Amino acid sequence: MGFDFPLRKIIHVDMDAFYASVEQYDNPELKGKPVAVGGGSKRGVVSAASYEARKFGVRSAMSGYIAQRNCPELIFVKPRFDRYKEVSQQVRKVFFEYTDLVEPLSLDEAYLDVTENKKGNPSATLIAKEIRQKILDKTGLTASAGISINKFIAKVASDYNKPNGQKTVNPEEVITFLEDLDIRKFYGVGKVTAEKMYKLGIFTGNDLKTKSLDFLDSNFGKSGRYYFNVVRGIHLSDVKPHRIPKSVGAERTFSENLSSEVFMLEKLEHIANELERRLKKSKIAGKTITLKIKYSDFTLQTRSKTLPYFITEKALIFDSAKELLYQQQLQNSVRLLGISLANLNTEKKKAPTPKDNEPLLVQLKFDF
Repeated sequence: MGFDFPLRKIIHVDMDAFYASVEQYDNPELKGKPVAVGGGSKRGVVSAASYEARKFGVRSAMSGYIAQRNCPELIFVKPRFDRYKEVSQQVRKVFFEYTDLVEPLSLDEAYLDVTENKKGNPSATLIAKEIRQKILDKTGLTASAGISINKFIAKVASDYNKPNGQKTVNPEEVITFLEDLDIRKFYGVGKVTAEKMYKLGIFTGNDLKTKSLDFLDSNFGKSGRYYFNVVRGIHLSDVKPHRIPKSVGAERTFSENLSSEVFMLEKLEHIANELERRLKKSKIAGKTITLKIKYSDFTLQTRSKTLPYFITEKALIFDSAKELLYQQQLQNSVRLLGISLANLNTEKKKAPTPKDNEPLLVQLKFDF
């Protein structure tokens, strides 16, 4: 089976347990031991966990208390973001040796389009292998990679042989790969969505493929078309060298839970001030403001409103957040507040996508 759109050679590179690996590399005494970055205090949250810690169920975003309970021998290390950024820049220099089409997703992962590359190497698989070796030589850290015809499949594939491995999904293997894929491994399908899919009898890509676009639209809204497309190998998003953020935000976790809106106003004002600073630094404005509330039981709630005009000023951000805070009664005491601005003045209209029901054409030979 073939595809009726141009194929590309996309690599997704993902550093292995990046923050924790940097700490283990810089401090050899931590090598081979369960390490958690962050999360050391009573109210702390784990930012990253080494593979040794993950064996005990320690994960990022887990409370330090639960992490310590799961792994009594866990070693907590304070995050050093300046150091992580420094190593990340070394890694990106390696990427640019091969292509200028590099789209960073965070400090520790990026997409690369190597369809045409600076080395003139026709094999994306060999390029990925070279890149991983150069990263190891320059930083002492390992990376994993996924290689395929689009960003979606490359990202899914990069998880397959972690740590320190890679997986290539060749064009002729794409459909079978997606049909056999556990729905939980589909990028964009979280825990809640996976449970909903299970109830609808969708457990694999093949199950998903049997559902019509109308069925997926009615059950998953705007995401329905995305699921319909990706399971057929259709994901036309380009690698964007200058990735434009869809939202800008700031948040704070408190040392003690807050139980009254009155006590939260001062905190919200500080958050609004930080958000204004970030917006002005990036020369960005937005219309949709969202208040994020994380309760003491870790349940998360968001409240949003869209203004008829773009804003960046602290006063307008704070007033809108205050209105959202008082919009409805709190469900519990609060451990975290955040404010974000979306619907930014940087967004562009999306280009139309091909019709979803067009037939697949004969596959051209494509050396991976």
